[in-house]
Amino acid sequence: MRAIIQLVHFGWEQALSCLFPVVIFASLAITQIIPIPFLPRYDWLLIICLFMQWWMVRSGLETRDELKVITLFHLIGLALELFKVHMGSWSYPEEGYSKFFGVPLYSGFMYASVASYLCQAWRRMDVELVKWPPFLVVVPLAAAIYLNFFTHHFWIDIRWWLSGFVIIVFLKSWVIYEVNGVRYRMPIALAFVLIGFFIWIAENIATFFGAWQYPNQTEAWSLVHLGKVSSWLLLVIVSFLIVATLKLAKKKMPEAKEE
Repeated sequence: MRAIIQLVHFGWEQALSCLFPVVIFASLAITQIIPIPFLPRYDWLLIICLFMQWWMVRSGLETRDELKVITLFHLIGLALELFKVHMGSWSYPEEGYSKFFGVPLYSGFMYASVASYLCQAWRRMDVELVKWPPFLVVVPLAAAIYLNFFTHHFWIDIRWWLSGFVIIVFLKSWVIYEVNGVRYRMPIALAFVLIGFFIWIAENIATFFGAWQYPNQTEAWSLVHLGKVSSWLLLVIVSFLIVATLKLAKKKMPEAKEE
């Protein structure tokens, strides 16, 4: 019975941490089913995301420091989107005034929502990192993973080498978190895999509601290839490494109060 109660508490904390992604998915579904007049769908999605971001900061659900992290992810995501759409990896077929080189600006919020989840979960579950690798290892690793999303179009894809390196680097690393007053721990590598898998599930929901299209979904929707889990896994690792590095840097500045 105790385990069930803890699981319910864990699920509730996760649900609260996923507020921004849930709003995005709900908006995708509603605008797909119910056409909204005056503006194209992509533009309404951008307006909804902007309003949601403003409300989360205004209500205190996100701090200004977290907003800075989320904005960084928005820019990182948009850069990746611009390149991937140009290379034909996926597309945004609908019209929109807020499209830039074929990429609607709301798409950056889908990446930002991952950062939002990480920041929210970090704070709500009082996350603590054990045996975190040195800064000089973490930053180049995150940069290499991100750059591989671009370079594999022109050079060999080294994602599996990078995945192996991640396992080696984080072999002894753990994440400690709190649920209903009880502390638990989990290998960080397992946390990466779980988050990446659930984002893959979210990706299937997003493409079903027309957030974007892969080439094999042009005629009719089909399940996103399971191999995409590896891509999301690596993207989650980049996200986690950036958030963790910034959180740890903030923690080492006791005089710096989170805004």
